[in-house]
Amino acid sequence: MTAGQSRLMVILGAFAAGLLLCAAGLTLIGGPKLSATVAQSARIGGPFRLTDQNGKVVTDADMKGKPFLVFFGFTHCPDVCPTTLFDVSEVLRSLGPDADRAGALFITVDPERDNAASLKDYLGSFDPHLRGLTGDPEALATVAKEYRVYYKKVPLEGGDYTMDHTAIVYLMDKEGRFVSPFNLKRKPDVAAAELRKYL
Repeated sequence: MTAGQSRLMVILGAFAAGLLLCAAGLTLIGGPKLSATVAQSARIGGPFRLTDQNGKVVTDADMKGKPFLVFFGFTHCPDVCPTTLFDVSEVLRSLGPDADRAGALFITVDPERDNAASLKDYLGSFDPHLRGLTGDPEALATVAKEYRVYYKKVPLEGGDYTMDHTAIVYLMDKEGRFVSPFNLKRKPDVAAAELRKYL
């Protein structure tokens, strides 16, 4: 065997060993026990009981049977919240009559200021399919935890405050299971087409 052939055999041997290690790693990663752990840790969403802008109690059971979008924010939000709700409204409008078969929730992270009346006034500027939800601080903290939403009160000069919060739109299926973050950075009809798949 020549030196060149020996070198080639070493390279091929190393390549084969690498493939075996890779296969073993994938087997370990794909094992049922680890998969179950990952699935459990990635769980988003859960039961809730809150009040909408019309004073009506809304629970997670009320959302069953239709896909829905969930966004956490607050009515005094200067930019991200109104922009997001405008984009969600455009998606709902693009659905046309199918919008009645989907849902969209705006859950406040500022119960101190966002009661049912203020939510109703605020949501008057957006698509009527949007439902604003509020509740006591404990109930909202529980829902935020279920959706893995971070929020924090941030004091401002003059005694006022704002809210720092997660700004993700969650897509939930008909069973209330998390599908994925919902991308609004595209044309409304394209986003609507994706949502329509879950109707």
